[in-house]
Amino acid sequence: MTKVGVIGGGITGLTAAYELAKRGHKVVVVEQDPKLGGQAGTFSIDGALLEKYYHHLFKSDEHIIGLINELGIGNKLLWLDARTGVFHGGGIYPFVSPIDLIRFDPLSLVDRVRLGLQYLYLQRFKDWKKLESVTAKDWVIRNSSRRIYDVLWGPLLRGKFAESAEEVSMTWLWGKVHLRGSSRSKDFSKEQLGYLDGSFQVVIDALADSIRAHGGEILTSARAKQVLVEQGKVRGFEVEADGQSEVGLPPLVLCDRVIATIPSHAFLRIAPELPGDYADKLRRVRYQSAVCVILELGRSLSKIYWLNISDDSIPFVGAIEHTNLVPPDNYAGKRIVYLANYLSPSHPLFGLSDGELLRAYIPHLRKINPSFDESWITGYRVYRDVGGQPVVTTNYSAQLPSYETPIPGLYLANTTQIYPEDRGTNYSVRLGRTIGGIVGSL
Repeated sequence: MTKVGVIGGGITGLTAAYELAKRGHKVVVVEQDPKLGGQAGTFSIDGALLEKYYHHLFKSDEHIIGLINELGIGNKLLWLDARTGVFHGGGIYPFVSPIDLIRFDPLSLVDRVRLGLQYLYLQRFKDWKKLESVTAKDWVIRNSSRRIYDVLWGPLLRGKFAESAEEVSMTWLWGKVHLRGSSRSKDFSKEQLGYLDGSFQVVIDALADSIRAHGGEILTSARAKQVLVEQGKVRGFEVEADGQSEVGLPPLVLCDRVIATIPSHAFLRIAPELPGDYADKLRRVRYQSAVCVILELGRSLSKIYWLNISDDSIPFVGAIEHTNLVPPDNYAGKRIVYLANYLSPSHPLFGLSDGELLRAYIPHLRKINPSFDESWITGYRVYRDVGGQPVVTTNYSAQLPSYETPIPGLYLANTTQIYPEDRGTNYSVRLGRTIGGIVGSL
């Protein structure tokens, strides 16, 4: 029986551990936070659990839907009507159906037709490799118009990637469009998105329970300090307490193989013996930090669930009103709004305290809803993840690090390797099953 250490208790790490434990391998998972889940981790609002970063599923998310059913919690998956919109020029425009597109007057009638045809084309286009060598900006302008880029795609790219926006590959944008249409009805008149009754913590708990039931061990508040390499092979890793550690936290986890599911820069810190070529690939990866300000409001900000912000004067890329998808009764009547952002370390907002960030955002909420008053805010939280969004540049597939590192027995599986799709729970499950299958079959 092989013993495998898994570094990181997010969806990828837990899925990998679950796959290995099912196959009879001895598994030890270490997670530096007190709670499992990574970017799908949760916190409590009046006893109800809510994700630190907004989450939902599309109907094409076959990997996580399959896992949910396999874990016996399929009855917890709800499909809920959702409204998507765009904020532009001081107004909110619904953006789900063909009628919504026809009414989107920030674009000329000709550009509305072009946008609709472009959207349909990208949904049906399969050969993403043909898009790798061109930037999203160049492709959109060449195949539709500059106005379409300036009004819709440009603000989205700048919100996600800041100063790197014009380097982003068209493959990334293809993945976003290709995925989005999967949850819309055949006539595109409405959209349904998936959410779990009880939050994504239901999946996290079910994975953890299954790992333990198969003899696996899970350590939280435990940081992997350094990978141990002896005679050129991995032998495990050192562990140190992170915050309030579990009783009996071992200083070493000795194992035959190690899977790291942490960001590339963190992996480099704990695996200094990685040889130059492989380490250089990891160093070339750039991340945008995910920053979410979560507001608890006494009143609704808008009628839209997912509001894309197409206004460069507003310092966040999206306003996701969770309680326009899941009823506010689940949260003691409170309205929950995520203000989503992706920042580089050089961005002026990056170094602000939680309170300063909220103060910077408040005036812009009045642009979305002129009636908004600061008294509506009954509470707020801020969550940050420095490994939130890899920057997907042109010819990205050539930059991907392999799962198997040059150190025998040491493996990497993180969001930089989710490609051509964008990172998300569905592809984290796929990645976890993939790496679990690779390591488990050896």
